[in-house]
Amino acid sequence: MSNATANVDAALIDDALITTARLLAADSVERAKSGHPGTAIALAPAATLLFQRHLRHDPADPSWIGRDRFILSCGHASILLYIQLYLSGYDVTLDDLRAFRTLDSRTPGHPEFRHTAGVETTTGPLGQGLATAVGMAMGFVHERALLDPDAAAGESVFNRRVFVLASDGDLQEGLSYEAGALAGRLGLDNLTVIYDDNDIQIEGGTALTSSEDAAARFRAQGWDVHRVELAGDGDVDIAGLDAALSATTVAGKPRLILLKSQIAYPSPGAVNTAASHGAPLGATEVAALRDALGVDDAPFTVSDEVLATAREVTARGALVRGAWQERFDAWAHAHPDRAATFAALSARSMPSDLFSSLPQFEPGSSVSTRDASGKTIQALADVMPGLWGGSADLAEPNRTEIKGGGSFLPTSTGLGDYSGRNIHWGVREHAMAAAMNGIALSGGWRVFGGTFLVFSDYQRPSIRLAALMNLPVTYIWSHDSVALGQDGPTHQPIEHLASLRAIPNFTVVRPADANETVAAWAAVLENSGPAGLVLGRQGVPVLDLPLDDVHAGVRRGGYVVADTADARAIIIATGSEVALALEASRIAGDEGIAVRVVSMPSREWFAAQDPQYREQILPAAITARVAVEAAASFGWHELVGPAGAIVGIDEFGLSAPADEALAARGMTVARVLDAIRTVIATD
Repeated sequence: MSNATANVDAALIDDALITTARLLAADSVERAKSGHPGTAIALAPAATLLFQRHLRHDPADPSWIGRDRFILSCGHASILLYIQLYLSGYDVTLDDLRAFRTLDSRTPGHPEFRHTAGVETTTGPLGQGLATAVGMAMGFVHERALLDPDAAAGESVFNRRVFVLASDGDLQEGLSYEAGALAGRLGLDNLTVIYDDNDIQIEGGTALTSSEDAAARFRAQGWDVHRVELAGDGDVDIAGLDAALSATTVAGKPRLILLKSQIAYPSPGAVNTAASHGAPLGATEVAALRDALGVDDAPFTVSDEVLATAREVTARGALVRGAWQERFDAWAHAHPDRAATFAALSARSMPSDLFSSLPQFEPGSSVSTRDASGKTIQALADVMPGLWGGSADLAEPNRTEIKGGGSFLPTSTGLGDYSGRNIHWGVREHAMAAAMNGIALSGGWRVFGGTFLVFSDYQRPSIRLAALMNLPVTYIWSHDSVALGQDGPTHQPIEHLASLRAIPNFTVVRPADANETVAAWAAVLENSGPAGLVLGRQGVPVLDLPLDDVHAGVRRGGYVVADTADARAIIIATGSEVALALEASRIAGDEGIAVRVVSMPSREWFAAQDPQYREQILPAAITARVAVEAAASFGWHELVGPAGAIVGIDEFGLSAPADEALAARGMTVARVLDAIRTVIATD
């Protein structure tokens, strides 16, 4: 039993409270005429046990930093969570339950972070919640190692646990295999996953799709596994679940509890039916459920006695939070430097002298943007203790290693400790991206994760959730074009920039040179949302521009890097193609064609500027425009207009040395010049 509930009566959970939770689930889905009632009805005992006895939380203060976290990975059963939030005393009302799944309600179809009090992360895409929880657990142990390394086991003010409720679908998603293996390797014993093993999914029994031994799988990944069978009456064995949750933690092992349940139990005509997974039970079956529970109250009836019983957890939570605050204050008094670090981390504050800490690169030298990023990471790490991350087994190609930062691993491995700032994600791009979301949600971290741009495809669902939640995570994507060369088309991104730019609330930054890369890092850290830095492996010339202009220009997404009086055409370029554009503009000038060159590292930041600035950079009067980017042309038409041209790559790449691959796919000065001449001729 947790210290949050030490004073709870010896009886487990009041039967009337569980009955109320079950009927609220049925009534809410029935009123909405949509939803997933089966899981919410069956698991009402488990969820009630968690919120009443095991979860350390204070409903009056949902953002209390000392709280445990609960993640409903099977987010389709969102009503299960909303009911517990309402009963416990969070800012969720009975009217909110009545408004389930309706426009603008606080109880949407899947849990949404920042939308409903008490929801810790957005879930719904299966596997995401479990993998995000792994990141949360990582963030908590890293914080403890950084700020309270001397505390005895279990005694730190930074000890927090993460509880997950997961379904068959969560475990079937490949993401859960990646995340499970990662959690086991990292020894995250502050993580508990309850697997609702009910043998049913949408198409029927799970035997249609799976025959694996989930317990053996997780044991093989390094987890402590418990099994809780059904109670004698066919219900969830709440006493068995309580015992499993109360069991002594096995050091260095995350915990999996396989909880047998019967979907929709005890609704007589819906038990163990696939239909109860994702559709209302119907008025007749809801009436039968009431009969089975011995209740004849009207829908949404909650007695004063039941509500009073449920909300005793609020009083207990306040006591626990108060005791925790006393311990935290004592820690802060004893460790003022660490307390200052914690305050800075929590606020995600930037060092006042950040600009002077960043590297500068000599104009005319040749530096790859991935190298410039690596040097910038090192400089940032020296002044930002909250910056950490790693790559999907690509630390050297991505240049993501923090030199001297140590490896984030349990001390038992002999290879690092939890204070390490280099995360070895392994070849697990999707779990990396999902866990980055969890790390960002766990505290004031600035976390980054690297891979090749082409493998952003493996990360997309988690990137989308980061954008939905507006989380400050940074993706480092190197090897950004066919300039990757001889690894060939499987590794050469073509359509990726366009597809990533299509994600709302997400920023893509493709810097032109080393100093733009530095500026891009600074601008990303100044912003609160997710961003991807798109970097090249080949050396590119450092532009001869004032650094202040570079930083200001990158921050605004686009700026003039070469200009001439009475420009007749504009070239808009990104990344390594800015150098190509500059060479083409020089030759065009020799031919008497005055050309302005605009570097546009971020289409999103540029679009966010005021109309006056955008007109200053791209005057409407100059319709002869050429966009140059070694990627799909999709999306550039809106900037070049009907009179413009796009020099891009709309076919897959090929295996050849970088220069030959670029030339074979038309990324040449000659092609850019032809495009300039064409748009001038038709202007």
